[in-house]
Amino acid sequence: MNTKYKLLQLFESNKGQYFSGEEIAKMLNVSRAAVWKAVKSLRGEGYDIDAVTNRGYCLSETTDILSPQGICKYLSKDNSQMDITVLSTVNSTNLYVKEKAMAGFGEGYMVFANEQTNGKGRYGRDFFSPGGTGIYMSLLLRPQNYTSKQAVRITTMAALAMCETIESITNKNPLIKWVNDIYLDDRKICGILTEGSFDLESNTLEYAVLGVGLNVYKPEEGFPDELSDIMGALFERTENDIKNRLSADFINRFMKYYRDDKNDYIDGYKRRSLILGKKVTVMGKEGNKEALAVDI
Repeated sequence: MNTKYKLLQLFESNKGQYFSGEEIAKMLNVSRAAVWKAVKSLRGEGYDIDAVTNRGYCLSETTDILSPQGICKYLSKDNSQMDITVLSTVNSTNLYVKEKAMAGFGEGYMVFANEQTNGKGRYGRDFFSPGGTGIYMSLLLRPQNYTSKQAVRITTMAALAMCETIESITNKNPLIKWVNDIYLDDRKICGILTEGSFDLESNTLEYAVLGVGLNVYKPEEGFPDELSDIMGALFERTENDIKNRLSADFINRFMKYYRDDKNDYIDGYKRRSLILGKKVTVMGKEGNKEALAVDI
């Protein structure tokens, strides 16, 4: 753990509080020069760190940047040991985590990115993932004895967990469009993509990668023309530390559902469903069929 990491951990746990360079140096057991260098580096990454004579350094309470330190301070005790990485840019968080899964990484490894250059959606579609506006995350899971039919539970649990997170933190009321999209005010704000590797003999999951993309803010230049009538975002303007809060709350809620096999989450999912009681198109190998969505 380097000086910059430890300094950010200190700042994130004490937003709005000033620390002198001497105090920080003593707490981190480094030189004041090392503290200044770490502050300079964090500022270069976009952190708003104030410096006042005779008061010291302070991380602004309005800072809204994803970081392992920022996420971890909101995690429950059960999730405090999760292995979290935050990247500035990645082609796809799902692809990144799948590579780690094949390399033997364990359950709970999680990657967040500020931007995806090739974000993935269902059926090979792209997921628009511009820098600074969203939360793009992927979580490695290694469930025991999950069949291909059971694997859909991961996506549905994640959809409910994200809805509950949004409701809790923003008091807004998102809804789920089967199986993996979350809508707010008739616009898509979140997509969920679960991918995995199966053992062909047992037809059980070797691992699963849960990918979630949430539009926190609208891009300054707006959504692309082909998405402008479809996509939306949670907020119009920057909120204080909202990305770290949303991320941690989602992790806490999803992992609670995932770990408790007896937890009946389906009723909560149904209450937030966009399709129940409506006409839908069922797509299958033999073509499309019109139907009425009665139950899940």
